[in-house]
Amino acid sequence: MIRQTLSQKQTQKLSPQQIQLMKLLQIPTATLDQRIKEELEANPALEEGEESDGLLSDETYEDLHDNERFLSSEKEKGETEGESVIDDYDDNDYESKSDEKVELDEYLEDYLDDDVSSYKLNISNYSSDDEDKTVPIVVEDSFHEYLERQLGLLRLTDERELMIAEQVIGSIDDDGYLRREPIAIVDDLIFGQNIFAKEEEILAVLRKVQRFDPPGVGARNLQEALFIQLERKNEDDNVAYEDKAPIRLAARIISQHFEEFSKKHYVRLQRQLNISEGQLKKAIEEILKLNPKPASGYSSGKNTRATHYIVPDFIIVNRDGELDLTLNSRNAPELRVNDQYKDMLRSYKHTKKEGRRADKAQKEAVFFIKQKIDSAKWFIDAIKQRQQTMYKTMYSILQFQYDFFVTGDQRKLRPMILKDIADITGLDISTVSRVANSKYVQTEFGTKRLKDFFSESLQTQDGEEVSTLEVKKILTDIIGNENKKKPLSDEKLKNLLRERGYNIARRTVAKYREQLGIPVARLRKEL
Repeated sequence: MIRQTLSQKQTQKLSPQQIQLMKLLQIPTATLDQRIKEELEANPALEEGEESDGLLSDETYEDLHDNERFLSSEKEKGETEGESVIDDYDDNDYESKSDEKVELDEYLEDYLDDDVSSYKLNISNYSSDDEDKTVPIVVEDSFHEYLERQLGLLRLTDERELMIAEQVIGSIDDDGYLRREPIAIVDDLIFGQNIFAKEEEILAVLRKVQRFDPPGVGARNLQEALFIQLERKNEDDNVAYEDKAPIRLAARIISQHFEEFSKKHYVRLQRQLNISEGQLKKAIEEILKLNPKPASGYSSGKNTRATHYIVPDFIIVNRDGELDLTLNSRNAPELRVNDQYKDMLRSYKHTKKEGRRADKAQKEAVFFIKQKIDSAKWFIDAIKQRQQTMYKTMYSILQFQYDFFVTGDQRKLRPMILKDIADITGLDISTVSRVANSKYVQTEFGTKRLKDFFSESLQTQDGEEVSTLEVKKILTDIIGNENKKKPLSDEKLKNLLRERGYNIARRTVAKYREQLGIPVARLRKEL
């Protein structure tokens, strides 16, 4: 039986302004420009002023540390941790409320009498000498086009074999490897080109493609890529036959003893091949000269992959011993409310004063204008609050890790977690996490990720707490200075760290070593 009941429940939802701010906090400066362009296209009431390209000076934030308005309002709004509230929020809930009846006259009085300049994003310290932020577009041939041009050098029997070769080349990935099985290429030819081929035909064409430049292209795995390159070196007529002995030995190691080589069982290799340590060392030197990713040896020097540039969100400059923090806002243009939309509201207000009644279409237009102007104001305010929140968070990190930013010594990094910065700034932990995510700071010691400054603590034998980053730095130095013929095991590394006063377990050494991308002792061994 269907029954209706009344119930009361308390829920917590973020306002549209809070949602907008949280989403803006998450994106780095490099993508902020694109987000602003999207908003400009979606909201005609928002317009871009004179293009800005520079840094926000410290004077812009001279009263930032005493300004608790935003922090207190954030606490009062009850910002919740996590993404669930933001992701589950339905934008249509708010859009539907905009159709509710409002008192337009009161709104017009409040808005038109307001100081329009308060909604501008004023950044005044730009000069005509600022660098052009446009990136030139390089026109270049792709790696696959480079391979296709070499098809003309093959002695192909007919058009059918040419289409098979094109299919094989199209299946080669950006590293130069053929990852697809021949049977899969057979299926691709049947469904895509209506060509019925056999695996033997695919393999025959593949062997021809593997003769292309760069050496090793078309290999199906690392072992085959290395062997193809060694074969090409062995066929080089510019190298004397007697000088090819290490190359031939290297080819034999790769083709017949690849597992022993990859696991660095050098003693076993010497015994199985009946060779001296010197011979093995020369062969390994030849292997180390090879390219594990053949496509990176593309002879024209062009790279088909897009170059990724890191745009720092913050810049720290050491000025005679004093650290100067600036917020990089080169991708944040000056924004304001469109003057034409304000004139429309003034026209409607003038009509009301003259006693003329507005028709339904005019009222709907005014409702639309009001909605877009409010959205523009919220977005401009969100950009301002984003800058304030980011600056406040980075300033706290700067003060917390002051010794590192002065010296650049990673051993000076103090243990720091999100809660430490949240307690200093008064922000929520989730807000600090959003600021630290995908953000970079430019220092005189290089561009660093904000996340790299956060670390757990490790207690020394004296009871002092140090950052795990400090331990990792010392561990890296120890491994870098070890005897590569007899690399140190995790147990020996643990003992050396304990001798320096760090109370650490062997499994913790192994965990830090893996996080640093350092292999085990056996794989670090050299002849």
